[in-house]
Amino acid sequence: MSETLLSLIAFLPLIVAAVLLIGFRLPARIAMPVVFLTAVIIALFVWDMTLVRVIASSIQGLTLTISILWIVFGAILLLNTLKHSGGILAIRNGFSGITPDRRIQALIVAWLFACFIEGASGFGTTAAVAAPLLVALGFPAMAAVMLGLMAQSTPVSFGAVGTPLIVGVPGGLNLDRITERLAQAGSGWEGFYDLIVNEVSIIHALAGLFMPLLLVLMMVRFFGPNRSWRDAREAVPFALFTGVCFCVPFVISGILLGPALPSMIGALVGLAIVVPAARRGFLMPKHSWEFAPRDQWPQEWIGGIDIRLDEVEGQRRLSVLEGWLPYVLLALLLVLSRAIAPLKAFLSSISLGWNNILGETGISGSIEPLYLPGGIMVLVVLITIFLHRMSGAQVRAAFHESTRTILGAGFVLIFTIPMVRILINSGVNQADLVAMPVAMARLVADGVGGIYPLFAPAVGALGAFIAGSNTVSNLMLAQFQFDVAGALGLSSALMVAFQAVGAAAGNMIAIHNVVAASATVGLLGREGSVMRRTLLPTLYYVLFTGIIALLAFYLFGVGDPLTG
Repeated sequence: MSETLLSLIAFLPLIVAAVLLIGFRLPARIAMPVVFLTAVIIALFVWDMTLVRVIASSIQGLTLTISILWIVFGAILLLNTLKHSGGILAIRNGFSGITPDRRIQALIVAWLFACFIEGASGFGTTAAVAAPLLVALGFPAMAAVMLGLMAQSTPVSFGAVGTPLIVGVPGGLNLDRITERLAQAGSGWEGFYDLIVNEVSIIHALAGLFMPLLLVLMMVRFFGPNRSWRDAREAVPFALFTGVCFCVPFVISGILLGPALPSMIGALVGLAIVVPAARRGFLMPKHSWEFAPRDQWPQEWIGGIDIRLDEVEGQRRLSVLEGWLPYVLLALLLVLSRAIAPLKAFLSSISLGWNNILGETGISGSIEPLYLPGGIMVLVVLITIFLHRMSGAQVRAAFHESTRTILGAGFVLIFTIPMVRILINSGVNQADLVAMPVAMARLVADGVGGIYPLFAPAVGALGAFIAGSNTVSNLMLAQFQFDVAGALGLSSALMVAFQAVGAAAGNMIAIHNVVAASATVGLLGREGSVMRRTLLPTLYYVLFTGIIALLAFYLFGVGDPLTG
């Protein structure tokens, strides 16, 4: 069988997913079992994986599913706790002191606040926290999910305190061979790695500068009463101002401080500038913009989690500070749990796992309930119960509403993530074939030749679309991108940087990210509609950065120690 045909077959599970979810608009609970079965058949009968390895990969996927559901449960429980305590009502009232304009609210919550959460946590927490908060503020559920997923772009390469670059890039490269080549060129790995981080910072800053504007454009076009791009016009100056306030400290931090802090610093500095500017009316729209009345919303926009604050009994009147305090505490604990080594070691030490699942497969899975953001969120919930002096009835109501929502997401994810792990683990097989994602990437590279840099970010996004993770995409494809650059005589460091950037953008359409975010607002069954919308910002990101790649390689001749 030819290599091209094998690569096309490797694409088949993704093609089936796209056709069923986006083309036929089937709910993920119907589409994903079919996609999973497709992947199993290809793994067994084309890639010649052993049945034991396929089953072990599926079990590994189930452990990851539990981890994701734990995060989703924590996010929903925190939201419902604040709904019943009066915290969400206080947060919503607080925005009236800044602006009632939904465009500006989206920039503050769905971009700056969400970027901070991504920088602190990662693990898909961003949309899981931002989407239900936006719903509580009065946004349509589908708009909230779309906006929350769009924030999983620029900050993602530096998410979870830099994990995609600290773990993903070095882990995905053959460091011994590269270090040897660098030594021969009179350089070293540390300088080469710093170059990658700097280039990732700059590329993201250039693309991310326009993401707040795109976020507003998408919201008014798809969810505004007029369905018109023109409704964004008055907010353009403030959206670009928001982009500058985030991206300038973001890129400076990336270049000077390394990969751990850019997203958090960019978001914190952005919030410190943007919120006071909005209060003072700086560059603010002259006319406030609002969604159409709720009774005019299409049913597709409305999720199963209905947060009508005026119907919640027993809420206390809380100050804005008291309302925001649990989210501030969440952000603080996420940072501390990742930045303080002894605390991180303690939380990570409590792990439930299975090494070498089903024998000497080399496949392992584990769950770290305290270290995962879900554990941090549940801790914040417990603190909030006392801070807001909630009654037993309020706590029971919040818990009951949260557990109900999790069940639907669980059914979808038990097919989605095992499918992903089969694709990723397919590199060990009896047919002596590369892993399916690498085969897909090779098909792209062989098909485009010298203009491959235009597609390098898309290859990274493909890896993240499959895996739902920037880190895993880098682990799978960083060496492939490095080798393609070498074959073309281009900078390997810069090509790996575009891999990391594209992998960040791919999180916006990653299937299990979409499913998890949709679950937090009760949108299960409408994942295809969400993906059709998030596909647009993803295309913007990979095309914009792909054009930057062509210019950097062929016009400006950017090099590195290995290419001169």
